[in-house]
Amino acid sequence: MGSLLRRITHSLNSFKPNTQLIHTNSTPNNVVRAICDSFKSGWSWDALTSKFACVKLDAKLVENVLLELKDPNDAKRALGFFHWVSKRKDFDHGVWSYSITIHILVRTKMAMDARALMESVLKKNVGDSLKFSVVDSLLSSYEVTASNPFVFDLLVQTYAKMRMFETGFDVCCYLRERGLPLSLISYNTLLRVVERSERNALVWKIYEHMVGRRSYPNEETVRILIDALCKEGELRKYADMLDMIHGKRCSPSVIVNTSLVFRILEEGRVEEGMVLLKRMLQKNMVLDTIAYSLIVYAKVKLEDLGSAQQVYEEMLKRGFRANSFVYTLFIEAHCKAGRIDEAQSMMNEMGNMDLKPYDESYNFLIEGCAKAGRVEESVNYMKQMMEIRFIPSLGAFNEMVGKLCEIGDADQANAMLTILLDKGFSPNEITYSLLIDGYARKGKSDEVLKLFYEMESRSLSPGMLVFTSLIKSFCQCWKSEEAKKYFRIMKDRSIAPSISTYEIFLANHFEQGNTERADCLSRNEMVLQD
Repeated sequence: MGSLLRRITHSLNSFKPNTQLIHTNSTPNNVVRAICDSFKSGWSWDALTSKFACVKLDAKLVENVLLELKDPNDAKRALGFFHWVSKRKDFDHGVWSYSITIHILVRTKMAMDARALMESVLKKNVGDSLKFSVVDSLLSSYEVTASNPFVFDLLVQTYAKMRMFETGFDVCCYLRERGLPLSLISYNTLLRVVERSERNALVWKIYEHMVGRRSYPNEETVRILIDALCKEGELRKYADMLDMIHGKRCSPSVIVNTSLVFRILEEGRVEEGMVLLKRMLQKNMVLDTIAYSLIVYAKVKLEDLGSAQQVYEEMLKRGFRANSFVYTLFIEAHCKAGRIDEAQSMMNEMGNMDLKPYDESYNFLIEGCAKAGRVEESVNYMKQMMEIRFIPSLGAFNEMVGKLCEIGDADQANAMLTILLDKGFSPNEITYSLLIDGYARKGKSDEVLKLFYEMESRSLSPGMLVFTSLIKSFCQCWKSEEAKKYFRIMKDRSIAPSISTYEIFLANHFEQGNTERADCLSRNEMVLQD
């Protein structure tokens, strides 16, 4: 064996173009050594190709050569060998040879070359079934190449650069499960690419993962998350919410951390939100008064009002001030449970403590009073709200409008809508349907028609409910031809009439004594005569 190795080494050192070729029947170790020595001697690719033309390359041979050249001093030779093999027609690099080469390059801090190979191997292994093939290969070849953890940062950063951010995040989670933390730079790189791609839900998912795994944000992280809040149009919402809790403007880092916890709680993941909040408190990432308020919110979310009250009392005992946010939470809980008197009591307490209610405080009371049939009180809260230049939510306003129309006071509801339109309020189809139905009950077809065309002027498409109310109002006023006209319009717009629409016409025919027409009318078809 030693004699044969010396002969091969001697022949390689004195290589000339007509030197005898290395054949595939040479022992593998000798071939590996011969190839390595040739690269160390600086042979050209043409010379190497001529010398080893008869050597059949396979995955094992390529692996052995690469591992022989894994020392940092031989890293460039390993890369040269990798590219030389790529030119051979009889071999195609697999994930394994890519991984070994990347490890060698990373260990030698040849990051640019490593990144180029990383991009190449990721392009070759796209798809859900191959999602973890590259990371698995890098993990398997990690020890044998004496690599360092930066290789996994490079992997995630390359995913980000290639805009394969969903797979990149999956790989982040995969590595964490195996105890391999990533650098903050890698997380920020991934966050920035996702934020610019306007995948905001994924931005917050990544940040939740970071904090949950104790990778805490720096200024760049906070800047990215503030940009995400701006794009969502949510920055003002959370800044104002914290103003109500804390009494003054909070830092950007507190805003983004509160935003994350609040989102988790809104999704109903209360236990996860509380774990994350505890971790943030330990790192002074949120203020104590904010943490207490969020815990109250979590308890209210769980419909555990007793526990929420206990947390609130503990908050006060520890010297923290009451705030509008917490009071509004209690108002919401009481209104949803139909305890209007208790909700009103909380509202009055806020006034006595010089705490300013905000729009949601009024919205809950407007909607709660309306649902409880206390329409006058609902209207009073609406008026108070409008006096301090708040605009009601669509849901609260529609609830009040519906109740006003039920008791025959569509005029007051319509007057309020007129005022709110000047303030920038945007009604929807339900708003107009309720008003039209309210006027239809009173037989005011002119008002119904005005609202119909106002609705269309606002690019709101009248639906089946609106047309049914419109037809009903004309029939009540004995304007059958007008009713038929809008029935035709309804059908022309491919809006299917409801059973109640046909029943309105049926009742109208009987009232007018048109029994023949009534007999021709069925629930599925109507014959309109001129």
